[in-house]
Amino acid sequence: MLRRPAPPLALAALAAVALAVTGVLAKLIPVTKQGDGHALNGFVELNRPQLTPLLDLVAHSANPGPYAVVAIVLALVALARGRARVAIAIPVLFVLTGATTEALKHVLASPRYDEWLGPFAQVGAASWPSGHSTAAMTMALCAVLAAPPRLRPTVAAIGSAYAVAVAYAILTLGWHFPSDVFGGYLVASIYVLVAIAAINASEIRWPSRAGAEAATRPGDGIGAILVGLVAAAVVGGALLARPHQLLGYAASHTTFTLGAAAIAALAALIAGVMAIGFRGGGPGPPAARRPRQRVRV
Repeated sequence: MLRRPAPPLALAALAAVALAVTGVLAKLIPVTKQGDGHALNGFVELNRPQLTPLLDLVAHSANPGPYAVVAIVLALVALARGRARVAIAIPVLFVLTGATTEALKHVLASPRYDEWLGPFAQVGAASWPSGHSTAAMTMALCAVLAAPPRLRPTVAAIGSAYAVAVAYAILTLGWHFPSDVFGGYLVASIYVLVAIAAINASEIRWPSRAGAEAATRPGDGIGAILVGLVAAAVVGGALLARPHQLLGYAASHTTFTLGAAAIAALAALIAGVMAIGFRGGGPGPPAARRPRQRVRV
């Protein structure tokens, strides 16, 4: 699906439209602004003093320091696999996504007062899109690009789970609104899709000498399934431990429940598309080439 320049460019354009719509809903439409605040309230009410250190640890894992280290590591992985164009694209993506998010935050800064947060805990005016969510999704998607094809479904599942964990952490700490997370995810996906289109176009124009990537097999999705089962087991265990409290909380905070589910669904969708559709370049498999005809003398 993403093996030629046109499809990823079309998806990037679609993501750009979604980013603009998200910004309008977050900043200008009273009903969605109110829903944004209600969803945030549901996250903030989950915070407890014993949880705060863990939430801080998860949130700060997307800080500039770890972010830069991950960029270097992923570029080296791609280079070791002989994917020089991917290795070059990864640090460029890390810089562009972060810079774009910071620019948008300051250009579009505006107060978004929420009555649930009280007078001393309001989210800052320069908060949309979320820089931490942008960083987490950039790391997740670039990890998919750097990984071997057969590991991409597993890497995508782990990466999307990480992006969701960072999002939930910053929301529970009250740093951002849910719409800020959506914006961050979309900024990262736009740039990665454009990078994929550029890599595909360059491979068509100047084919690399790297060997063809191994074909994927049905069993390659087992790792991703296991990651999903672990996540489901964690949720199921929490429900079994306190079924009445958790189900009652979800029922009384429906906007929060829908927002949390939408964040997880968007992260899984973006990472899944990358895992399924991206091809890292290199010549096609030998079987696809036209065999030479023997000439009889």
